[in-house]
Amino acid sequence: MDSQPAKKDWRSEEFRVMVALGESTTAGGWSTSRDRCWVSLLASMINDVQSAPVQCVNSGLGANVISDRSPAYDFSRKPAAIERLDKHVIAHHPDLVVVSYGLNDARGGTPLDLFCQEMTTIVRRIKGETGALVVLLGPYYMLDYERGGERWNHSSASVLRAFTDAIRELAAAEECLFVDVLAANGGTGWMVHYDGVHANDLGHRIIAGEVFKVLAQNCSGLAKHTKALEQLSPRWRDESVLQADYGYAPPGVTVSNGLPT
Repeated sequence: MDSQPAKKDWRSEEFRVMVALGESTTAGGWSTSRDRCWVSLLASMINDVQSAPVQCVNSGLGANVISDRSPAYDFSRKPAAIERLDKHVIAHHPDLVVVSYGLNDARGGTPLDLFCQEMTTIVRRIKGETGALVVLLGPYYMLDYERGGERWNHSSASVLRAFTDAIRELAAAEECLFVDVLAANGGTGWMVHYDGVHANDLGHRIIAGEVFKVLAQNCSGLAKHTKALEQLSPRWRDESVLQADYGYAPPGVTVSNGLPT
């Protein structure tokens, strides 16, 4: 009988501090409330299975790019990701950092090799100075590639796929987890805000779920509380009425008028 290879456990303890570093969709645009942003939803999912809540820091900044060397830097919202690591990430002493860049750099014409160089620097600084688990997200699904005019119209479906593949390879090389947000959307325009660029409430929920799934599949610490509870939780299921619909009942129970007695 073939044996399963040992599963790598990326973190065996619960998370204490999560920082999300990213662009406008990370910041929440345009979810209908802060609680419906994927960052908040992800924190809620983590809290639902941990014995203590994770502190959530949302460092998303709209119209942000990865570097001061990005072509769109001059008309982007500043500081760039690589410039704000100290205050917006490292100063919070996180043990989980979710980094979400690529969409604005693709739209703003950042060369893929420059993007990967800067992302590698960001990842290595975060890991080297905090020891945090780093999760890299690929770019989001979007519809309107002309939104924002000629400053932001350098992307396309194929460009976003190229950024996704490059981030996936970078994550593997730098020992980070990777989330394919583009694939998670499934090509569904109804998960995109009417502006054609940002995720809407449904899109945010799917993004949060996909990130949580990757964390759950790779971090046993998220199961620590659950594994303790399963030894003590009451056995609350009772399917006897469903069985009684067909005249069946558990041993020692009789059925009268379709109901167990």
